[in-house]
Amino acid sequence: MNTSKKEVSVLAKQHRAGWFFLLPATILIFVLNFYPMLQAFIISLKKGSPAALQWTTPIFNNYTRMFQDKLFIRSIGNTFLYLLIQVPIMLILAILLAQLLNNKDLKFRGLFRTMVFLPCATSLVSYALIFKSLFATQGLINSVLVNLGIFKDNFNFLGTPWSAKMVIIIALIWRWTGYNMVFYLAGLQNIEYSVYEAAKIDGANGWETFWGITVPLLRPVIVMTFIMSINGTLQLFDESMNLTGGGPANSTITMSHYIYNNSFGQGVGNFGYSSALSFVVFIMVAVLAFINLKVGDKRD
Repeated sequence: MNTSKKEVSVLAKQHRAGWFFLLPATILIFVLNFYPMLQAFIISLKKGSPAALQWTTPIFNNYTRMFQDKLFIRSIGNTFLYLLIQVPIMLILAILLAQLLNNKDLKFRGLFRTMVFLPCATSLVSYALIFKSLFATQGLINSVLVNLGIFKDNFNFLGTPWSAKMVIIIALIWRWTGYNMVFYLAGLQNIEYSVYEAAKIDGANGWETFWGITVPLLRPVIVMTFIMSINGTLQLFDESMNLTGGGPANSTITMSHYIYNNSFGQGVGNFGYSSALSFVVFIMVAVLAFINLKVGDKRD
C-alpha cells in the first residue's frame, strides 16, 4: 500500500515538474501570439483613426467591405499567381538539387551546397534592390540581351505588368530554393544508402529510384516545405515593396503590401480595416495548411 502511494506521489511530482517547465513557454506563446491575435480581431471590428477607434455598424462591416475592394481582390490574384508559379518550380528545383548534391561521389559537395544556400543568407531588402538594379532599363540584364541580339532596344522589365511579376517570381526562386534544398538534403541523408543499392540490384534506373524511393520517403519533408512556402508566399511583402513598389499601377501589389499601405502608407492608418484584411490572410494560410496536411498524410 505504501509502495503504491509512493509511486502515485512520484508521478504527481513528475506531472507538476512537467507543467512547471511548460508554463514559461505557454505564457510567452499566449502573450506574444494569442493575445495580439485576439486584440487584432477586436480592432478588426472597429473603424476610425488609431486614437479614436469606434465599433463599426454593422459589426462586420470591415469584412463585408473587402469584397467590394477591387484593389484587395487584385492583390489576392497577384499573390496567388506568385504562389501557383513560384512554389512548385522552387520546390522541384530544391529537391533535384538536393538529390544531386547528396551524391557521395561528387567532389566539392560542401562548396556547391554553400553556393546554392548563400542567396538565403542575403538580406531581403538587399537582394530586392540588387534585382531591381539588374532588371532596370539600363541594367545588366538589358545590356546582355541587347548585346546578344535578343532585344533590339532596352526593355522596361519593371514598368510592364507581366514582366514585373516575372521578375518577382525569379527573385523568389533565386532566394528560397537553397533554403528548401537544405531540408531535402537533411531528409535524404536519413535514408539508408542500402535502399538505393537494393533498388539498383533489382534493375531500377535513376528516375524510377527517385520516384519510387526518394519522393515517398521524403513526403513529410515535402509537406512541411510546401506549407512553409505557402505561408511565406501568402505573406509576401519585401519583393512587392522594395522591388516594384507594387507597380506599375498596383499590378504587382501583394496582400501584405496592401495591408501595410492601409496601416501606414496612406496618411492616417486604417487599422480596423487592415486588421480585418490580416485575419482573412490568416484564414487562407490556415485552410491551405490544413488541406496540405490532409493530402500529405498517407498513414493508414
